[in-house]
Order: sequence, then C-alpha cells, then structure tokens
Amino acid sequence: MTSTPVTASAVLRDARRLVVKVGSSLVTNEGRGLDETAIGEWCRQLATLVRAGREVVMVSSGAIAEGMKRLGWRTRPHEVHELQAAAAVGQMGLAQIYETKLRENGLGSAQVLLTHADLADRERYLNARSTLVTLLALGVVPVINENDTVVNDEIKFGDNDTLGALVANLVEADALVILTDQKGLYTADPRKNPNARFVHEAAAGDPTLEAMAGGAGSSIGRGGMITKILAAKRAAGSGASTVIAWGREPDALLRLSQGEPIGTLLVAQTAKHQARKRWMADHLQLRGSVTVDAGAAAKVRGEGKSLLPIGMTAVEGEFSRGEVIAVRDEHGIELARGLANYSSAEARLLCRKPSAEFERLLGYVAEPEMVHRDNMVLMPAG
Repeated sequence: MTSTPVTASAVLRDARRLVVKVGSSLVTNEGRGLDETAIGEWCRQLATLVRAGREVVMVSSGAIAEGMKRLGWRTRPHEVHELQAAAAVGQMGLAQIYETKLRENGLGSAQVLLTHADLADRERYLNARSTLVTLLALGVVPVINENDTVVNDEIKFGDNDTLGALVANLVEADALVILTDQKGLYTADPRKNPNARFVHEAAAGDPTLEAMAGGAGSSIGRGGMITKILAAKRAAGSGASTVIAWGREPDALLRLSQGEPIGTLLVAQTAKHQARKRWMADHLQLRGSVTVDAGAAAKVRGEGKSLLPIGMTAVEGEFSRGEVIAVRDEHGIELARGLANYSSAEARLLCRKPSAEFERLLGYVAEPEMVHRDNMVLMPAG
C-alpha cells in the first residue's frame, strides 16, 4: 500500500473537529428498530469528546429502517412515495432518541436534514455551514441525515457515507470517522477469500482501494465498503483523513481520539487549509468583485484579516451570497478571492457601513464580514 508520512495516532489524536457517521445496520441493530443501547454508547463517547474540547457532528442513517419497523414493513419498499413515507415516520424516532441520549449526557442536540443539492448550491452551502459552525460553537451536537422525505434521487442513489464526506468538507473537519458493521477494509472480501488481508493504513484516493472494496453492502443500508472508500477520497479533497471502523468496538471513538490505531485509516494527502485555498484559487467562475480602500487592503493582504464592508468602496458585477468574488485594491489589483456573505445588491448598500447598521439597511444580519478569512485565499503578489 502507499506509504504516508502521517501516523494513525496523530490524525485522530490531534483532530479538533470530527464528523462521525454511523450506518443503518448499526443504528437499527440490523433492521430490528433503533438500537437504544448502541446509540446511547455513541452519545456517551461524544459527550466525553465535547468535554475534552472537541467539536463533533453526527451523521446518522436509520430513518427509513426505523420507519419500516414502525409501519410494520418487513421488506424495503421500491416505490419512492413509500420510501419517503417511511423516512418521514422514522425520522421522528431517530431525532427523539438522539435528543434523549445526548441530553442524558449533558449535551444539547439539533436535527439538520440536508440533501446533496443543499451542498451544491453555493448560497445554501454557506447558510448550512454558518448554521453548523454556530451550533458547534454553542456546544451543541448537530445530528444530520439526508432529507429523504422530499428528495427522490437521494433515496435511490444516495448514501450517508457520501453525505458524511460532504459535511466534513462543509465544516472543514479534521477527520471523518465512519462507523460500520465491518472492522475496516480488506484487500478482498474476507467472507469469500480466506487470503484477504486487513488494510491498516493507506492514502485516501489510492485507486487500488476501490478495487479492493468491491460492491454492495447490507440489505438494510444502501452503501457498502466502496461508498466508504469514495467518501474518504472526497473528504480528502478538503484535507480530512478518514477512519473506517467497527461501530460496536468498545469505546471506539474515545480510543481513536487517544491515538489508538483502530480500523482502517485513509490519510488525506493535502493539508486542510491548503486544500480549501487551492479550490478557491482555482475557481474560474468569478461572479464579480469588490474594491477596497488602502486600510482594508492592508488588513486583507498584510494581516490576513477578514474583509469588512466598512472598507469597501465599490461593487462590480452581479452575484449571490455564497458565490466566489474578487477583492481588488484601488488600483484594480486582485488581492484575494473568496465566498461572498452578501449579494451584490446588498453589498452596494453596505459599502462604508459598520456592522451595527446592517440590520437597519437590510432587515437582517447574516455575517459581520463581507468575506470571512476562512473563506478567502490571497492571490500571488504582482
């Protein structure tokens, strides 16, 4: 396997922000309804991590499986409207048990239902990111699931492994932990090949991993090992490494956070900030630009500060919240580019205005910054 300079112990031990994904077969005890004991164990571990200063997002499958149980269905239906009905019924129980178990461990919880479309649209992406980051800052654990009730293709083609990776990208997580009903990745299916070897560590995105992972998963969930390998590849795009581990391993999350090598570690080959900055620097579809005064230019270029509207003197082009814009100095030189927190029409109203006036001018306040430094990349000088 491809060797990597990052050790398994360092990846999880040093991770401050984690996304944990659990699959349907674990959450529902192989389809026999929500496993209250197992969910309680994960919530206990999450609480310990939060008290230790970590930030944790939970991505949980199980709504459709729980809905099937509540509706008395023994086999997964094929009709989309029936799947959506099962998701709607099951989501009630899923949210309830997480809220109960997290509260028992002294944590607040929030339910967030997302679709892939939410994360493909830049404005909705930025809105979702702001909400999740705010929840984490408040010490609340977001419990995320796909919004299967309203979206057809997520039920037919989607999986929460992919959603976990997208959420890791969204919140700039340091690591993604995928808890599953298998110990991790083998070089072949160990149920069919006695010579299959366990893969302890590899580079995320290594093409040989996809051949090893094979195809389908359990009859309860829609994913398999291949979706986890592809999720790790996607998460690595924003610099997050991935661990695939058995969800019923005692204290798996706590032991991983202490650096114990459990499961299969797929190491991201690009540092987190470098990956995000590269994406923005390479973004070709600039929707517009803002011109800033000398003081704002010095703060953005020299000090790496966020861009505040009070330093803006002009707005060019038409753009929406979440689209990539250029930041230019008074001579037209591009200093940076990043994600706009306000549309072009709103930005024109905010030029030269302090944040205290935003609500009077717009009727609401999204962010105090026009472009936050975390969503900004400086362009090469000259």
